[in-house]
Formats: sequence, structure tokens, C-alpha cells
Amino acid sequence: MFIAELPHRGVIEIEGEDKMTFLQGLISNDINLVTSTQAIYATLLTPQGRFLFDFFITDKDGTFLLDVESARHEALLKKLSLFKLRSKVTLKARPDLKIYALWGEGNLPMEAYPDPRLKTLGARLIGQTEPNASAEEYDLHRLKLGVPEGGIDLLPEKAILLESGLDELNAVSWTKGCYMGQELTARTKYRGLVRKRLFPVKIEGSAPESGAKVFLGDTAVGEMRSSYNGYGLALLRIEAAKDGEALQCDNASLTPYIPDWMVI
Repeated sequence: MFIAELPHRGVIEIEGEDKMTFLQGLISNDINLVTSTQAIYATLLTPQGRFLFDFFITDKDGTFLLDVESARHEALLKKLSLFKLRSKVTLKARPDLKIYALWGEGNLPMEAYPDPRLKTLGARLIGQTEPNASAEEYDLHRLKLGVPEGGIDLLPEKAILLESGLDELNAVSWTKGCYMGQELTARTKYRGLVRKRLFPVKIEGSAPESGAKVFLGDTAVGEMRSSYNGYGLALLRIEAAKDGEALQCDNASLTPYIPDWMVI
């Protein structure tokens, strides 16, 4: 089994008797699904339904631990604090805890939990353990599967959940009731408004910069997101990705493909 420390991820702790009701009205997933053995993947949206933050939520001895983007964890803490009001919750960073990704064959450590997005992604662990792989190797694993990473593939205040595949990746509950940004998310789903999606792409040539325009002939059909070692993600018009033709981006040729989990 491969184990990689993810230095770009950090931990926020949430405890207090109101922690469940506090989170339930904010996040895109159902906090009631979290147990001592089951984590959830969820997002915090703008009131207009655009992506702000993504995170995993686990329950450790009655305390919620959030696996978050470390570069923006202070911004997330500040945003959550704005909604705290009179809720009996405490929020704090936990720099003493590290995040690890685990994938491949082998038995999981007891403290690890299955990645709630996809079984093939493997598992995650909060704490301390000995890695035997790099964060870049894990990046390649997730990019081949077509799974986006918050902050680099999911652009804050721009990305829309259903364009990013987060419905199929189990970040959205359609039965939990209201949460911030729910209206646009529901309207996008039930009116069939998705015209573009994040797709995995095979890259031939030099990896394009994130944000570079992608072309089919002379027509712009999307833009690049993150990449590593010949694989990447790009936000593309669905028709262009399904055509099977090679696309151009800077000096590279991109071949999009549809992973097993994606519903088009």
C-alpha cells in the first residue's frame, strides 16, 4: 500500500454541543452521515452557489476533524466564525495533525477511513504515520481518475459543483434540506443546465499552465486546470470532450476521456 503525506492539507477541529446543527445549515452534504467509521466529503458555497471550500469531515471521539486545504484554512476558519453567532461550538486549527492519502493493495491502518468520494481513490488518515510515497505520486493517482482538488481544480467563487463532478463524488445531499448555495445547485441539476465539465486529459507535449485556453480547431472549448506527469484536468464543453478528437492547449495536445464514475 502506498502512503503519502499531503502537506497541502491541514486540520480544523470543531467541537461543542451545537456542532451538528451549526454545520448542517452550511455544508452541501448531510452531517448526520458522519460516524466514528464513516467520513463525508462536503463543500461550503457562496450564497450564489459557487464553490468556496471543500473538506472531509470525520468524527474522532465526539469531535469533528475537518481535512482542509492548508493554504486557505485560516480563511475557512474566519468564514465559519462569521456564522457561529450564539452556537455552542469552538473552532480551532490543529497544526499538530497531518493528512495522509493511502491507496493500492494492502490492509488499512485502524485509524484510516475510506475516501468517501471514490473507492478507487483509497483512504485518508489524520494523525502521524510513516509515508512511503510522495504527494506528487498521489496527485498522479487522482488525476488519472479525474478527481479534482479544491483550490487548484475547483476555483473559489467560480466553480459550480455539478460542472466539477461533485455530485457523483458524493459531496452533495439532495435530501438534507436547506444549506447555503443550495438554490443554484438544485436548479443546475433539475433543469439540466450543465454544459461543461471537468474532464481528465492525457497530455502530449509540455504541460500547459493552469487557466490556459483549450481549443478545438480555432474554437475555444475550455481551459486547463492542474496537471502532473502527462495527465491533467480541464474544464471543457461536454460536446468537445465526447467527440474524442485531440484538443490543443498552448504547445500540448490533450485527449480527454470519461472515467467510469462520471455520468454524462
